[in-house]
Amino acid sequence: MSASTTGMPADGTADAPELTVVHLMRHGEVHNPEGLLYGRLEGYRLSDLGQQMATVVARHLEPNDITHVVASPLERAQQTAAPLAADHELPIETDERVIEAANHFEGRSVGMADLLHPRNWHLFSNPRKPSWGEPYEEIAARMIAAIEDVRRSAHGHEAVIVSHQLPIWTARNKLAGHHLWHDPRHRECTLASLTSLTYSGEELSSITYSEPAGALLGQASKSVGA
Repeated sequence: MSASTTGMPADGTADAPELTVVHLMRHGEVHNPEGLLYGRLEGYRLSDLGQQMATVVARHLEPNDITHVVASPLERAQQTAAPLAADHELPIETDERVIEAANHFEGRSVGMADLLHPRNWHLFSNPRKPSWGEPYEEIAARMIAAIEDVRRSAHGHEAVIVSHQLPIWTARNKLAGHHLWHDPRHRECTLASLTSLTYSGEELSSITYSEPAGALLGQASKSVGA
């Protein structure tokens, strides 16, 4: 193929591909006084601190060229997306594919005694899958499909997907070429954090991580959640 057919200008320099950024944002802190693993259960809304986190991140992203705001259907994700969508005068696009991962311990208080009880041993037969919940490969597939759709829609601009810790971390590992099984204690995905995917044309060129609401994390509950 000749240079003239690829959009190369007369001076011989190729046009740089347009950059598109997809920010994967984890929701803010959830009101969870019982300390349950709430997973996909309904009725778990942001705490007052979680609302503050959402507002801080919205202000942080206010100057950015955001054209799409996508969120998990769960209430905490929708509430986290709301101030950002309002600031950019955009609707919240709800996408089931970025919902929290399914988990057999959902709705329970998960302590060491509960995990070690014989009734739960069968759930730990394959931690690399994992056997206690939705397989990592399935989480990665649905997340990346959603990311690709919004990347195409926001071409040349920025988009935000508000999701949950495990789906975001799994998508990041998949895109970075890392194995999907991991120690949950080592996830780099705090409340209201941003995992930002930058694409040059259709190619992923970088993955960066930031915590715009980091100053509020010290006030957050240490209870389990999602």
